[in-house]
Amino acid sequence: MSTTYEEITFERLGHASKRIETADGTVIYVDPWGEQLEGEPGDGDIVFVTHDDFDHYDPEAIDAVAGPAVTVAAYEAIDTSDLASDVIDLPLEGEVTVDGIDVETVPAYNDPDGEHVDEDGEPFHAEGEVIGLLLDLEETTVFIPSDTDFLPHHESITADVFVPPIGGHFTMDRREAADFARSVEADLVLPEHYDTFDPIETDADAFAADLEADGIRVDLF
Repeated sequence: MSTTYEEITFERLGHASKRIETADGTVIYVDPWGEQLEGEPGDGDIVFVTHDDFDHYDPEAIDAVAGPAVTVAAYEAIDTSDLASDVIDLPLEGEVTVDGIDVETVPAYNDPDGEHVDEDGEPFHAEGEVIGLLLDLEETTVFIPSDTDFLPHHESITADVFVPPIGGHFTMDRREAADFARSVEADLVLPEHYDTFDPIETDADAFAADLEADGIRVDLF
């Protein structure tokens, strides 16, 4: 299923795998995972990878979506030695331009004093393990926070389109994500990272209704 904003098409392939196509035809994939792909599209101009969990960094899936002149941009902490293509390293926090697209990277993690920790009390995503992406696509800003809680440094971020995880357990839940969406002041919210596994099952319709009551458009794309 896909949705459109300002001539940019967003397609949720499943889980946290996304395909974005800009008005000029540039095709971007973020965190493609083979279990969510149908076939080998081979049309990707740029592939972004936010961290090395198996459901976000999948070398075979990257190969499957990669076009003939693909650019792969991955968080610098990921061991990408098993990829056939060269890789642009993305910093934990900073700004970089990838094939003409301005990208701001944002630290993403679970609060060690919060609820999203394992049985030993360790956060599922420790600080320094994950990045979020703020993409500037033809004057439309898209914020993909990746696997994270809603953290204090996020409160300064605004974007036109917001793509938050809402499943809880490993990330923020739908209520935290709704608060995050209000903070971002997005025109369009596209939730992801839910209902793939039992621990992250949630009520996406309730998430949408919560924000739509505040006049925020939500597409369960």
